[in-house]
Amino acid sequence: MRVGLDIAPLVQTGAGTARVVRGLQRALEARPSLEIVPLSFGSRGRAATVARDVAWYPGGIAWQAHDLDVLHCTTMRGPLHARPPVVVTVHDVALLRVPEAFPVWHRHTGRLALRLAVRSADAIVAVSAFTRDELVALLDVPVERIRVCPNGLEPVFCPGGPAVEGDYVLAVGTLEPRKNLSRAVEAARLSGVELRVVGASGWGGVAVPGWLGRVDDAQLAALYRGARCLVFPSLYEGFGLPILEAMACGIPVVTSSGGATEEVAGGAAVLVDGRSPEAISAGIAEAERRRDELVALGLERASAFTWERSADIVESLWRELA
Repeated sequence: MRVGLDIAPLVQTGAGTARVVRGLQRALEARPSLEIVPLSFGSRGRAATVARDVAWYPGGIAWQAHDLDVLHCTTMRGPLHARPPVVVTVHDVALLRVPEAFPVWHRHTGRLALRLAVRSADAIVAVSAFTRDELVALLDVPVERIRVCPNGLEPVFCPGGPAVEGDYVLAVGTLEPRKNLSRAVEAARLSGVELRVVGASGWGGVAVPGWLGRVDDAQLAALYRGARCLVFPSLYEGFGLPILEAMACGIPVVTSSGGATEEVAGGAAVLVDGRSPEAISAGIAEAERRRDELVALGLERASAFTWERSADIVESLWRELA
């Protein structure tokens, strides 16, 4: 089976979507029964982004995939028409729930692209049951067209290995409004502990003390291992990969209750009201008190999320469509 796999996120971003595409691509390319044909266009930068969004996704990618058995678009964008069956992965529908959290271009073009992509796709992959339910509720997508495929973890995220020294809590996420980093900063102040923040610069004028910028996976794993806990108070997520990465590295997690973050945590994290710095601070204290218990629960929870499992789900869907 020859499958076209959209890897454009790898040139667009180093954030969560790119991590998901890399992990899934590697697991699928290792399967001898599959021939994965990577499809991409352009590079980083505003001009390339505009060309990708207005020309390549609606039509160009379908032309590149015309002789393949299946086309899998790994973001919310996909072609209007294509010869092979089309699968579109939806990581979240934050553009519909919290449009004000996005830049103007992405807000206006992204919402239209999402609606068109899910309407024209033969099947949709949602990274969580929460995202599946959001698609049903907000876009009237029939639930039988959606396959839930959770993300996996890279082997570098494990409890053994180097740890960064210091007495700090860690936050991980792009500097953008939805990640709610200002409240994490206030919670750390209330707790009397240093906050270190890892993630790409983003939008919305978000700037926080303790920002370390982007780091590679080995450095990120070392930062996880050295932290008292991960603080992940995001206001809206479709999945929440840092929750599992932190658990896999053997530290407690404090994250927002409700939605995908609670689903991914699976009872192995401290759940708090992400809109309350006081609640987040209390969560940090609880994570300290329950550290041994939460570490054990987190390691068990994280072990269930592998790219092999994700690849099994995706391959099964492809074969149903081909």
